[in-house]
Amino acid sequence: EALKQIHFPSTSNALYNAINRLKFSEHFFFQLMMLSRKSLLDKLPSKPLIKTGVQTKLVYNTIDFELTKAQKRVLKQIKDDLSQPYAMNRLLQGDVGSGKTIVAIMSIIIAVENNFQSCIVAPTEILAQQHFSSFINYLSDININVKILTGSTTKSQRNLILSDLIIGKIDVLIGTHALFEDDVRFKNLGYVVIDEQHKFGVKQRSKMWKKNNPPPHVLIMTATPIPRTLTMSIYGDLDISV
Repeated sequence: EALKQIHFPSTSNALYNAINRLKFSEHFFFQLMMLSRKSLLDKLPSKPLIKTGVQTKLVYNTIDFELTKAQKRVLKQIKDDLSQPYAMNRLLQGDVGSGKTIVAIMSIIIAVENNFQSCIVAPTEILAQQHFSSFINYLSDININVKILTGSTTKSQRNLILSDLIIGKIDVLIGTHALFEDDVRFKNLGYVVIDEQHKFGVKQRSKMWKKNNPPPHVLIMTATPIPRTLTMSIYGDLDISV
């Protein structure tokens, strides 16, 4: 009836009702799809990352500032997720400069301590390089092998990184879209961080899940402020930390 009335309305009121009905239908089924997707993801088996120890404390002591209450709260939410036998699928939302990177670093150390590899995907080479510098800065006292892979990495460097990655010599790989390539294969990828996630598609995100069996835990980060109602609509398949 709504489909008929939107094309050939009998009255202006019938047209108004038809538009509302079709809008409601579209949104309702979109929400159903998101709920369905979330219920599937909530049951996606993964390896629990439980062990935390010396390296976590070393990084914590290297930081020359006190973590904020919000950072500690978010870190606890992530740690709780990582300890579950299901893959984490969490959105971390915070303003530029609010300290999302240090939260990512602290949580990546947990993966490393549980003998899993991690990667950070950034949309630009500049951002990937910034993350690499942060990691080198904060992890200088720790024996962790961190590498960067971008479009401008030379062929010989790339080949070396790919061979070290698959035998497990690299603990953390930071890079751009280059990380989505099929020839980028990990020995045991346990944790994926995607920065500025709105610049990546859902299919690209799911590509990272397929890089390990069982699928890795995923944290996606954004500095774009999103109203709560919109967040629930568009990111209904994710758990959210602010």
